[in-house]
Amino acid sequence: MEDNRSSVPSILSKVSIFNGDKVLMVIVPILFVISALTVYSSVAKMGYAHMGTETNAIFTKHLIVIFVSVVTLLCCYFMGAKFLYRIAPWAYGACWFFTLGVYFWGANTNDAARWYDFGFSVQPSELLKVATILMLARVLDDAQATIGNQQLIPSLNPWRWDKKGRKSQLSILWEGSVKILLPIVASTAVIIKAHNSTALLVFGIGFVMLFIARAKKMELAKFLLLVIAAGALYFAAGGGRSHTATSRISNFVNSWTTPADTTATRPLSDVDYAMIAIYDGGVVGVGAGHSVMRAKITHPESDYIFSFFVEEYGIVMGMILIILYAWIFARALHIFRSSRWFFGGMLALGLALMITVQALLHFMVSTNLFMETGQNLPLISHGGTSMVCTAAALGLILSISRQINNRTLEPPQGIATMTPKEDE
Repeated sequence: MEDNRSSVPSILSKVSIFNGDKVLMVIVPILFVISALTVYSSVAKMGYAHMGTETNAIFTKHLIVIFVSVVTLLCCYFMGAKFLYRIAPWAYGACWFFTLGVYFWGANTNDAARWYDFGFSVQPSELLKVATILMLARVLDDAQATIGNQQLIPSLNPWRWDKKGRKSQLSILWEGSVKILLPIVASTAVIIKAHNSTALLVFGIGFVMLFIARAKKMELAKFLLLVIAAGALYFAAGGGRSHTATSRISNFVNSWTTPADTTATRPLSDVDYAMIAIYDGGVVGVGAGHSVMRAKITHPESDYIFSFFVEEYGIVMGMILIILYAWIFARALHIFRSSRWFFGGMLALGLALMITVQALLHFMVSTNLFMETGQNLPLISHGGTSMVCTAAALGLILSISRQINNRTLEPPQGIATMTPKEDE
Protein backbone atom coordinates (compact mmCIF):
# COMPACT_ATOMS: atom_id res chain seq x y z
CA MET A 1 0.00 0.00 0.00
CA GLU A 2 1.37 3.39 -1.00
CA ASP A 3 2.48 5.65 1.83
CA ASN A 4 0.74 9.01 1.38
CA ARG A 5 1.96 10.58 4.60
CA SER A 6 4.28 12.93 2.72
CA SER A 7 1.27 14.41 0.92
CA VAL A 8 -0.59 15.19 4.11
CA PRO A 9 0.03 18.88 4.97
CA SER A 10 1.39 19.63 8.41
CA ILE A 11 -0.65 21.77 10.78
CA LEU A 12 2.43 24.01 11.02
CA SER A 13 2.26 24.71 7.29
CA LYS A 14 -1.48 25.32 7.28
CA VAL A 15 -1.98 27.55 10.29
CA SER A 16 -0.55 31.03 9.67
CA ILE A 17 0.37 31.58 13.29
CA PHE A 18 3.12 28.96 12.99
CA ASN A 19 4.71 30.32 9.81
CA GLY A 20 7.19 32.58 11.57
CA ASP A 21 10.73 31.72 12.62
CA LYS A 22 10.42 28.44 14.57
CA VAL A 23 13.52 29.05 16.71
CA LEU A 24 12.22 32.42 17.94
CA MET A 25 8.85 30.81 18.64
CA VAL A 26 10.63 28.52 21.10
CA ILE A 27 12.94 31.15 22.64
CA VAL A 28 10.20 33.69 23.43
CA PRO A 29 8.06 31.40 25.66
CA ILE A 30 11.22 30.26 27.47
CA LEU A 31 12.05 33.88 28.32
CA PHE A 32 8.50 34.49 29.56
CA VAL A 33 8.75 31.44 31.85
CA ILE A 34 12.13 32.59 33.21
CA SER A 35 10.62 36.01 33.89
CA ALA A 36 7.74 34.51 35.88
CA LEU A 37 10.09 32.30 37.94
CA THR A 38 12.60 35.00 38.82
CA VAL A 39 10.04 37.70 39.58
CA TYR A 40 8.11 35.26 41.77
CA SER A 41 11.30 34.65 43.79
CA SER A 42 11.78 38.40 44.29
CA VAL A 43 8.25 39.44 45.27
CA ALA A 44 9.00 39.29 49.00
CA LYS A 45 11.66 41.98 48.61
CA MET A 46 9.39 43.98 46.31
CA GLY A 47 6.52 43.78 48.80
CA TYR A 48 8.78 45.08 51.59
CA ALA A 49 10.05 47.90 49.37
CA HIS A 50 6.46 48.93 48.62
CA MET A 51 5.56 49.20 52.29
CA GLY A 52 3.87 45.90 52.85
CA THR A 53 2.15 45.45 49.51
CA GLU A 54 0.75 41.93 49.19
CA THR A 55 3.33 39.77 47.41
CA ASN A 56 0.62 37.80 45.61
CA ALA A 57 -0.76 41.07 44.23
CA ILE A 58 2.68 41.99 42.85
CA PHE A 59 3.13 38.64 41.18
CA THR A 60 -0.42 38.68 39.81
CA LYS A 61 0.28 42.09 38.30
CA HIS A 62 3.40 40.68 36.65
CA LEU A 63 1.41 37.78 35.18
CA ILE A 64 -1.06 40.30 33.78
CA VAL A 65 1.84 42.17 32.17
CA ILE A 66 3.04 38.90 30.62
CA PHE A 67 -0.47 38.23 29.28
CA VAL A 68 -0.70 41.74 27.79
CA SER A 69 2.77 41.24 26.29
CA VAL A 70 1.72 37.98 24.63
CA VAL A 71 -1.38 39.67 23.17
CA THR A 72 0.77 42.57 21.94
CA LEU A 73 3.24 40.14 20.36
CA LEU A 74 0.44 38.36 18.50
CA CYS A 75 -1.07 41.65 17.29
CA CYS A 76 2.31 42.77 15.93
CA TYR A 77 2.90 39.33 14.43
CA PHE A 78 -0.06 39.78 12.08
CA MET A 79 0.91 43.29 10.95
CA GLY A 80 2.09 43.44 7.35
CA ALA A 81 5.31 45.13 6.30
CA LYS A 82 3.49 47.46 3.89
CA PHE A 83 1.23 48.62 6.72
CA LEU A 84 4.26 49.21 8.96
CA TYR A 85 6.00 51.11 6.19
CA ARG A 86 3.02 53.44 5.78
CA ILE A 87 2.47 54.17 9.47
CA ALA A 88 6.16 54.61 10.37
CA PRO A 89 6.21 58.47 10.25
CA TRP A 90 2.93 58.73 12.17
CA ALA A 91 3.97 56.21 14.81
CA TYR A 92 7.32 57.92 15.23
CA GLY A 93 5.81 61.41 15.51
CA ALA A 94 3.22 60.28 18.06
CA CYS A 95 5.83 58.48 20.22
CA TRP A 96 8.24 61.43 20.02
CA PHE A 97 5.65 63.95 21.24
CA PHE A 98 4.42 61.46 23.84
CA THR A 99 8.00 61.25 25.17
CA LEU A 100 8.40 65.03 25.12
CA GLY A 101 5.17 65.45 27.08
CA VAL A 102 6.43 63.39 30.00
CA TYR A 103 8.63 66.32 31.05
CA PHE A 104 5.52 68.45 31.52
CA TRP A 105 2.91 65.97 32.74
CA GLY A 106 4.89 62.92 33.85
CA ALA A 107 5.74 61.57 37.30
CA ASN A 108 9.21 62.22 38.71
CA THR A 109 11.46 59.31 39.73
CA ASN A 110 15.04 59.86 40.93
CA ASP A 111 14.96 63.55 39.96
CA ALA A 112 13.81 62.75 36.42
CA ALA A 113 10.43 62.76 34.69
CA ARG A 114 10.14 59.25 33.34
CA TRP A 115 6.57 57.99 33.59
CA TYR A 116 2.96 58.76 32.89
CA ASP A 117 0.64 57.62 35.64
CA PHE A 118 -2.68 56.41 34.22
CA GLY A 119 -3.41 54.20 37.20
CA PHE A 120 -0.64 52.12 35.67
CA SER A 121 2.77 53.44 34.68
CA VAL A 122 3.81 54.03 31.07
CA GLN A 123 7.42 54.84 30.17
CA PRO A 124 7.25 56.61 26.78
CA SER A 125 10.96 56.27 25.99
CA GLU A 126 10.40 52.51 25.59
CA LEU A 127 7.78 53.17 22.93
CA LEU A 128 10.07 55.66 21.20
CA LYS A 129 12.90 53.10 20.97
CA VAL A 130 10.75 50.81 18.84
CA ALA A 131 9.29 53.69 16.82
CA THR A 132 12.75 55.10 16.07
CA ILE A 133 13.91 51.79 14.60
CA LEU A 134 10.70 51.53 12.57
CA MET A 135 11.16 55.05 11.20
CA LEU A 136 14.85 54.60 10.51
CA ALA A 137 14.20 51.33 8.64
CA ARG A 138 11.83 53.24 6.32
CA VAL A 139 14.22 56.17 5.91
CA LEU A 140 17.16 53.91 5.04
CA ASP A 141 15.00 51.89 2.65
CA ASP A 142 14.01 55.07 0.81
CA ALA A 143 17.66 56.13 0.58
CA GLN A 144 19.13 52.81 -0.62
CA ALA A 145 19.68 53.99 -4.17
CA THR A 146 21.86 56.95 -3.13
CA ILE A 147 23.11 56.49 0.44
CA GLY A 148 26.39 54.87 -0.60
CA ASN A 149 27.52 58.12 -2.23
CA GLN A 150 25.44 60.62 -0.29
CA GLN A 151 26.71 63.36 1.98
CA LEU A 152 24.82 63.36 5.27
CA ILE A 153 26.19 66.51 6.88
CA PRO A 154 26.74 69.87 5.13
CA SER A 155 30.08 71.60 5.32
CA LEU A 156 31.03 73.36 8.52
CA ASN A 157 33.22 75.71 6.47
CA PRO A 158 31.31 79.03 6.21
CA TRP A 159 33.00 79.83 2.87
CA ARG A 160 31.11 76.93 1.27
CA TRP A 161 27.83 78.55 2.26
CA ASP A 162 28.37 81.53 0.00
CA LYS A 163 25.85 82.42 -2.67
CA LYS A 164 27.35 79.98 -5.13
CA GLY A 165 27.42 76.96 -2.83
CA ARG A 166 24.40 77.63 -0.63
CA LYS A 167 21.99 75.65 -2.79
CA SER A 168 24.10 72.48 -2.74
CA GLN A 169 24.71 72.75 1.02
CA LEU A 170 20.99 73.22 1.70
CA SER A 171 20.33 70.15 -0.44
CA ILE A 172 22.76 68.12 1.69
CA LEU A 173 21.14 69.49 4.85
CA TRP A 174 17.67 68.42 3.69
CA GLU A 175 18.41 65.13 1.93
CA GLY A 176 21.05 63.92 4.39
CA SER A 177 20.79 65.56 7.80
CA VAL A 178 17.00 66.00 7.95
CA LYS A 179 15.68 63.00 6.05
CA ILE A 180 18.21 60.42 7.30
CA LEU A 181 19.84 61.60 10.53
CA LEU A 182 16.95 63.49 12.14
CA PRO A 183 15.18 60.42 13.64
CA ILE A 184 18.36 59.43 15.49
CA VAL A 185 19.19 62.95 16.66
CA ALA A 186 15.62 63.85 17.66
CA SER A 187 15.10 60.63 19.64
CA THR A 188 18.44 60.90 21.42
CA ALA A 189 17.79 64.54 22.30
CA VAL A 190 14.32 63.99 23.75
CA ILE A 191 15.33 60.92 25.77
CA ILE A 192 18.67 62.06 27.23
CA LYS A 193 17.22 64.43 29.82
CA ALA A 194 15.77 61.52 31.80
CA HIS A 195 17.63 58.45 30.49
CA ASN A 196 21.32 58.83 29.69
CA SER A 197 21.87 55.13 28.97
CA THR A 198 18.69 54.76 26.89
CA ALA A 199 19.67 57.78 24.79
CA LEU A 200 23.11 56.23 24.25
CA LEU A 201 21.47 52.93 23.31
CA VAL A 202 19.16 54.56 20.76
CA PHE A 203 22.00 56.52 19.20
CA GLY A 204 24.25 53.45 19.06
CA ILE A 205 21.63 51.28 17.37
CA GLY A 206 20.82 54.04 14.89
CA PHE A 207 24.50 54.48 14.08
CA VAL A 208 24.94 50.73 13.48
CA MET A 209 21.87 50.71 11.23
CA LEU A 210 23.43 53.51 9.17
CA PHE A 211 26.61 51.44 8.85
CA ILE A 212 24.67 48.34 7.78
CA ALA A 213 22.80 50.44 5.22
CA ARG A 214 26.18 51.31 3.62
CA ALA A 215 26.33 55.01 4.48
CA LYS A 216 29.67 56.62 3.62
CA LYS A 217 32.20 55.92 6.36
CA MET A 218 33.57 59.45 6.27
CA GLU A 219 30.07 60.85 6.77
CA LEU A 220 29.52 58.46 9.69
CA ALA A 221 32.79 59.62 11.25
CA LYS A 222 31.75 63.28 10.93
CA PHE A 223 28.37 62.49 12.45
CA LEU A 224 29.92 60.63 15.37
CA LEU A 225 32.40 63.42 16.11
CA LEU A 226 29.65 66.06 16.05
CA VAL A 227 27.47 64.01 18.43
CA ILE A 228 30.41 63.42 20.80
CA ALA A 229 31.17 67.15 20.82
CA ALA A 230 27.51 68.03 21.44
CA GLY A 231 27.27 65.43 24.22
CA ALA A 232 30.42 66.75 25.89
CA LEU A 233 29.04 70.29 25.87
CA TYR A 234 25.71 69.06 27.22
CA PHE A 235 27.26 67.25 30.16
CA ALA A 236 29.77 70.04 30.81
CA ALA A 237 26.82 72.42 31.13
CA GLY A 238 25.18 70.07 33.65
CA GLY A 239 22.30 69.12 31.39
CA GLY A 240 19.84 66.38 32.27
CA ARG A 241 21.17 63.77 34.69
CA SER A 242 24.81 64.49 33.93
CA HIS A 243 25.62 64.38 37.65
CA THR A 244 24.30 60.81 37.81
CA ALA A 245 26.32 59.78 34.75
CA THR A 246 29.46 61.37 36.19
CA SER A 247 28.95 59.61 39.50
CA ARG A 248 28.44 56.22 37.82
CA ILE A 249 31.52 56.62 35.65
CA SER A 250 33.56 57.60 38.71
CA ASN A 251 32.29 54.61 40.70
CA PHE A 252 33.05 52.23 37.83
CA VAL A 253 36.60 53.54 37.41
CA ASN A 254 37.21 53.44 41.15
CA SER A 255 35.99 49.85 41.38
CA TRP A 256 38.80 48.80 39.03
CA THR A 257 41.54 51.14 40.27
CA THR A 258 41.05 51.24 44.05
CA PRO A 259 43.35 48.83 45.98
CA ALA A 260 41.61 45.77 47.42
CA ASP A 261 42.41 46.63 51.04
CA THR A 262 40.71 50.02 50.59
CA THR A 263 37.70 48.48 48.85
CA ALA A 264 37.13 46.15 51.78
CA THR A 265 36.48 49.10 54.10
CA ARG A 266 33.75 50.79 52.07
CA PRO A 267 30.04 49.87 51.98
CA LEU A 268 29.18 47.33 49.32
CA SER A 269 27.31 48.56 46.25
CA ASP A 270 24.61 46.84 44.23
CA VAL A 271 27.27 45.74 41.75
CA ASP A 272 29.27 44.16 44.57
CA TYR A 273 26.20 42.28 45.77
CA ALA A 274 25.43 41.23 42.19
CA MET A 275 28.87 39.69 41.76
CA ILE A 276 28.58 37.98 45.16
CA ALA A 277 25.26 36.52 44.00
CA ILE A 278 26.88 35.12 40.84
CA TYR A 279 29.73 33.67 42.90
CA ASP A 280 27.33 32.12 45.42
CA GLY A 281 25.29 30.57 42.61
CA GLY A 282 28.22 28.49 41.45
CA VAL A 283 27.60 25.90 38.76
CA VAL A 284 24.06 24.76 39.62
CA GLY A 285 22.76 27.55 41.88
CA VAL A 286 21.34 27.59 45.39
CA GLY A 287 17.85 26.69 44.21
CA ALA A 288 14.68 28.59 43.34
CA GLY A 289 13.56 30.87 46.15
CA HIS A 290 16.80 30.44 48.15
CA SER A 291 18.60 33.62 47.07
CA VAL A 292 20.25 35.62 49.84
CA MET A 293 21.43 38.61 47.78
CA ARG A 294 17.89 39.49 46.68
CA ALA A 295 17.49 41.09 50.10
CA LYS A 296 20.65 43.16 49.59
CA ILE A 297 20.28 44.36 45.99
CA THR A 298 18.07 47.43 45.58
CA HIS A 299 16.21 46.17 42.50
CA PRO A 300 16.90 42.44 42.08
CA GLU A 301 13.79 42.01 39.96
CA SER A 302 14.86 44.51 37.29
CA ASP A 303 18.31 46.13 37.20
CA TYR A 304 20.18 43.03 38.47
CA ILE A 305 17.88 40.15 37.59
CA PHE A 306 20.65 38.28 35.76
CA SER A 307 22.85 37.99 38.85
CA PHE A 308 19.81 37.04 40.89
CA PHE A 309 18.92 34.37 38.27
CA VAL A 310 22.46 32.95 38.33
CA GLU A 311 22.45 32.80 42.14
CA GLU A 312 19.33 30.64 42.13
CA TYR A 313 19.88 28.56 38.98
CA GLY A 314 23.66 28.53 38.49
CA ILE A 315 26.18 29.77 35.96
CA VAL A 316 25.29 26.99 33.49
CA MET A 317 21.73 28.31 33.23
CA GLY A 318 23.15 31.82 33.10
CA MET A 319 25.26 30.89 30.08
CA ILE A 320 22.24 29.29 28.42
CA LEU A 321 20.32 32.53 28.96
CA ILE A 322 23.12 34.52 27.29
CA ILE A 323 23.06 32.07 24.36
CA LEU A 324 19.31 32.58 23.95
CA TYR A 325 19.80 36.33 23.46
CA ALA A 326 22.67 35.73 21.05
CA TRP A 327 20.40 33.32 19.19
CA ILE A 328 17.75 36.02 18.81
CA PHE A 329 20.28 38.20 17.02
CA ALA A 330 21.48 35.28 14.88
CA ARG A 331 17.93 34.52 13.75
CA ALA A 332 17.28 38.20 12.99
CA LEU A 333 20.48 38.30 10.94
CA HIS A 334 19.21 35.29 8.98
CA ILE A 335 15.87 37.09 8.44
CA PHE A 336 17.74 40.19 7.23
CA ARG A 337 19.78 38.15 4.76
CA SER A 338 16.64 36.36 3.51
CA SER A 339 14.55 39.49 3.00
CA ARG A 340 13.97 40.76 -0.52
CA TRP A 341 12.75 44.10 0.84
CA PHE A 342 15.37 46.13 2.65
CA PHE A 343 12.78 47.77 4.91
CA GLY A 344 11.61 44.44 6.34
CA GLY A 345 15.09 43.03 6.83
CA MET A 346 16.41 46.25 8.37
CA LEU A 347 13.43 46.49 10.71
CA ALA A 348 13.97 42.93 11.99
CA LEU A 349 17.71 43.40 12.44
CA GLY A 350 17.36 46.80 14.11
CA LEU A 351 14.82 45.51 16.63
CA ALA A 352 17.03 42.49 17.38
CA LEU A 353 19.96 44.85 17.95
CA MET A 354 17.85 46.81 20.42
CA ILE A 355 17.03 43.65 22.40
CA THR A 356 20.44 42.00 22.35
CA VAL A 357 22.53 45.13 22.97
CA GLN A 358 20.33 46.04 25.94
CA ALA A 359 20.72 42.48 27.25
CA LEU A 360 24.49 42.72 26.76
CA LEU A 361 24.61 45.96 28.76
CA HIS A 362 22.63 44.28 31.53
CA PHE A 363 25.02 41.30 31.62
CA MET A 364 28.07 43.57 31.65
CA VAL A 365 26.73 45.74 34.49
CA SER A 366 25.96 42.65 36.59
CA THR A 367 29.55 41.46 36.20
CA ASN A 368 31.14 44.93 36.63
CA LEU A 369 32.33 45.10 33.04
CA PHE A 370 30.39 48.31 32.46
CA MET A 371 29.13 51.16 34.63
CA GLU A 372 25.60 51.07 36.04
CA THR A 373 22.99 51.92 33.43
CA GLY A 374 19.62 50.94 34.90
CA GLN A 375 18.92 48.89 31.76
CA ASN A 376 16.77 45.88 32.56
CA LEU A 377 16.92 42.46 30.91
CA PRO A 378 14.48 42.46 27.97
CA LEU A 379 11.40 40.26 28.38
CA ILE A 380 12.57 39.00 31.80
CA SER A 381 12.94 41.93 34.20
CA HIS A 382 9.91 43.21 36.08
CA GLY A 383 8.51 46.26 34.32
CA GLY A 384 5.36 46.79 32.33
CA THR A 385 6.21 49.12 29.43
CA SER A 386 9.60 47.55 28.79
CA MET A 387 8.20 44.02 28.60
CA VAL A 388 5.27 45.00 26.37
CA CYS A 389 7.54 46.96 23.99
CA THR A 390 10.06 44.11 23.82
CA ALA A 391 7.21 41.72 23.04
CA ALA A 392 6.05 44.10 20.31
CA ALA A 393 9.56 44.15 18.84
CA LEU A 394 9.73 40.34 18.82
CA GLY A 395 6.26 40.21 17.28
CA LEU A 396 7.43 42.47 14.44
CA ILE A 397 10.54 40.34 13.88
CA LEU A 398 8.35 37.23 13.72
CA SER A 399 5.99 39.06 11.36
CA ILE A 400 8.80 39.75 8.91
CA SER A 401 9.92 36.11 9.09
CA ARG A 402 6.32 34.95 8.54
CA GLN A 403 6.02 37.08 5.41
CA ILE A 404 9.36 35.83 4.10
CA ASN A 405 8.26 32.22 4.61
CA ASN A 406 4.90 32.95 2.95
CA ARG A 407 6.67 34.79 0.11
CA THR A 408 4.52 37.85 0.73
CA LEU A 409 7.29 40.26 1.79
CA GLU A 410 7.35 42.31 -1.39
CA PRO A 411 7.91 46.07 -1.48
CA PRO A 412 5.34 48.43 -2.99
CA GLN A 413 5.83 49.41 -6.62
CA GLY A 414 8.94 51.54 -7.06
CA ILE A 415 10.55 50.61 -3.72
CA ALA A 416 14.04 49.11 -3.78
CA THR A 417 14.46 45.36 -3.15
CA MET A 418 17.33 43.51 -1.58
CA THR A 419 18.58 40.21 -2.99
CA PRO A 420 18.92 37.58 -0.25
CA LYS A 421 22.35 36.04 0.26
CA GLU A 422 21.00 32.55 -0.36
CA ASP A 423 20.22 33.51 -3.99
CA GLU A 424 23.61 35.01 -4.77
